[in-house]
Amino acid sequence: MTSTAQAPQSGAGPAHPEHLAHVIFIAAAAAMGGFLFGYDSSVINGAVEAIRDRYDVGSTVLAQVIAIALIGCAIGAATAGRIADRIGRIRCMQISAVLFTISAVGSALPFALWDLAFWRVIGGFAIGMASVIGPAYIAEVSPPAYRGRLGSFQQAAIVIGIAISQLVNWGLLNAADGDQRGKLMGIEAWQVMLGVMVIPAVLYGLLSFAIPESPRFLISAGKLSRAHEVLREVEGDDIDLDARVAEIEHAMKSEHKSTFKDLLGGGGFFFKPIVWVGIGLSAFQQLVGINVAFYYSSTLWQSVGVDPTESFFYSFTTSIVNIIGTVIAMIFVDRIGRKPLALIGSVGMVVGLALEAWAFSYHLVDGKLPSAQGWTALIAAHVFVLFFALSWGVVVWVFLGEMFPNRIRAAALGVAASAQWIANWAITASFPSLADWNLSATYVIYTIFAALSIPFVLKFVKETKGKRLEDMG
Repeated sequence: MTSTAQAPQSGAGPAHPEHLAHVIFIAAAAAMGGFLFGYDSSVINGAVEAIRDRYDVGSTVLAQVIAIALIGCAIGAATAGRIADRIGRIRCMQISAVLFTISAVGSALPFALWDLAFWRVIGGFAIGMASVIGPAYIAEVSPPAYRGRLGSFQQAAIVIGIAISQLVNWGLLNAADGDQRGKLMGIEAWQVMLGVMVIPAVLYGLLSFAIPESPRFLISAGKLSRAHEVLREVEGDDIDLDARVAEIEHAMKSEHKSTFKDLLGGGGFFFKPIVWVGIGLSAFQQLVGINVAFYYSSTLWQSVGVDPTESFFYSFTTSIVNIIGTVIAMIFVDRIGRKPLALIGSVGMVVGLALEAWAFSYHLVDGKLPSAQGWTALIAAHVFVLFFALSWGVVVWVFLGEMFPNRIRAAALGVAASAQWIANWAITASFPSLADWNLSATYVIYTIFAALSIPFVLKFVKETKGKRLEDMG
């Protein structure tokens, strides 16, 4: 192709209301993977102390059992892009749903600690796949004018999954008279908490049969007639379908299947700058310590003197704040842009984390924080979660679905998501030991990462608001 070749004129137009409702359903169905992601990631919060007691393990071993799922997440995220490019986005979702179901049953009925860890790895692989395929698929079926809000469905589903898991845990704990090891349905309460995930896992699998394959995958597979049908479904009857397909084809013509090698920069030793930006966004999203609030919140509040049942309630209220923040982000992500939201969130997280660090620096009195510090810690924890949710919780997923050029999107998204899971693992595996060492200093570390995210966004992150995927470069 010569340098004077022109891309076909875009056939895309504004989304029509009658089609937007259908696109919302499609995005919501795909985001069920995000719901399972949130549920499976957070439900373990209700089982931490029961696992410690049943298997008589210390903080280090316990942390590895909790965090080992994240190794599966990293592997699932790294391979999902290639799987999706070969067999399609929908088939990838269906594989993920099956793995979620298997993990839920196995985790509910473990016969040893290593067995529980194995099922958590299986669930982690499913989460990793869902974390990649959800935002990628939603970005590919969404009209540009609504892509930010529809892309935020992934994070909305995640935080709803987190909240529902905390609500289920709280309800089951009360049903078991406040004892995580109390008997329910013939097994211990914490096992029921982990097993309930079978229900949304099966629903996710069923919904995957009700939504269409991505038009970009269909075009890459030579199924142009079906691609026309899907584009008409999601973008309206009035668009020039031939021009729209030609536009996507043109963007894909010079592409080959993205591989790890494609992500390397000059000399083949380092990633391209845009890939490093994606890795940085993923890492900062986790290094601020957000998942401590969802994996260990009940244990954290109990460690500073809060009653177990109340600690589960506080975990649930944190999840509600998480949902509120996510709704705020969904409202503003396409209005003020991704980058401003990220900066606002970083500033708010610095304040919340710094206040938590201050509160936890005080010694316990009769096993509890002093009243002023206790209330400060509780309020600051909710402030931190709110600002994370209205910013980094949503915009990182939107960025990762949008920011990469077409020819490397699948592979780059896989690497960035893998980096996210590795950072998540580092925080999750280290928190119990760090908390035993110095809880206040641990929160100082998270505060520093939140502060460093501000210059990172200012210098390296480019706004993607309103841009077509074919225009990313």
